[in-house]
Amino acid sequence: MKIVRTDSELQVPLVDDALRKEGHELILLPDGVSEAELIRVVADADLILMCYTPITQHVIDAAPRLKGIVKYGVGIDAIDIPAAIDRSIPVVNIPEYAEETVAEGAFALMIALAKKLQPLGRAMQRDGWAWPEQNWLGSDIAGKTVGIVGLGKIGKSMARMAGAGFRAKVIGYSPGMSEDDMAAAGVEKRDDLHALLAESDFVSLHCVLNDDTRGIIGEAELKAMRPGAYLINSSRGALVDDDALLRALDEGWIAGAGLDVFANEPLKRSGHKLSRLFEHEQVILSPHLTFYTHDAMERLEAETLARCHEVLAGEQVRIKSRDPRLRAQFKGVVFD
Repeated sequence: MKIVRTDSELQVPLVDDALRKEGHELILLPDGVSEAELIRVVADADLILMCYTPITQHVIDAAPRLKGIVKYGVGIDAIDIPAAIDRSIPVVNIPEYAEETVAEGAFALMIALAKKLQPLGRAMQRDGWAWPEQNWLGSDIAGKTVGIVGLGKIGKSMARMAGAGFRAKVIGYSPGMSEDDMAAAGVEKRDDLHALLAESDFVSLHCVLNDDTRGIIGEAELKAMRPGAYLINSSRGALVDDDALLRALDEGWIAGAGLDVFANEPLKRSGHKLSRLFEHEQVILSPHLTFYTHDAMERLEAETLARCHEVLAGEQVRIKSRDPRLRAQFKGVVFD
């Protein structure tokens, strides 16, 4: 069968080698491939493997033989799922491979911001030493308040690390989650996002990107944060309004940010809407790689191959995600 894998810059050698050894034709396309080129290539494709490339209705309509779409990752906002459902084409993601991994990455960003590790590292590289001057004063996490927006599995892991691990007070905003469920995760529920933002020393975003959460952190929300607070985003870039974030950093509404994701990727030092982020001393930038460890990639590749085999064999595709967009499917899938 013919398999098209987009975003070939993300290397998944176990998946590629296994599919080729099984006799399938595997076509690799780079990040940024045009919709027109993708439409041309998928015209006789049986399976699409994607990570970031948009799979639009036009792409789906152009693939009459398509049996499934496998997102080798978590976020599904780039896939036109209603269009796939109309064609009875199963869509599946790999939701569990990096829950602890991404939480660890977000926590690493938080620690680095609190301890001013990035500017200290630059000073050491430049001068060889830094004396205990006021500008190097960092912050403890113990005793501080960590606000988590989105208490899914990654958010819960982040809460455990901050609360049980570092003895911070952890508060959460997650409208679909009960106070009792939050308490079981060691989190105090906040029903109002602005109240959480005003109370938090660190705010970490862990909600999915959908119509309700796009731009959830805008000008009003950033102004609601404490001037000494930090924003961490390892979820989806479009959760944060770019213009508002730049103003917040330029004008000192917040102390800094740790960002692993951006609405428009890849980030660039020049010619990008967010290029000025590189100028801010207390902004730590990561290239959407908090998920990228040996352990997580082994899990990702194994799960991706399992889902590919189900699609290609005409079996019911196993959906492990709780996302209602995937749970709306009713043909060719089975739910864990």
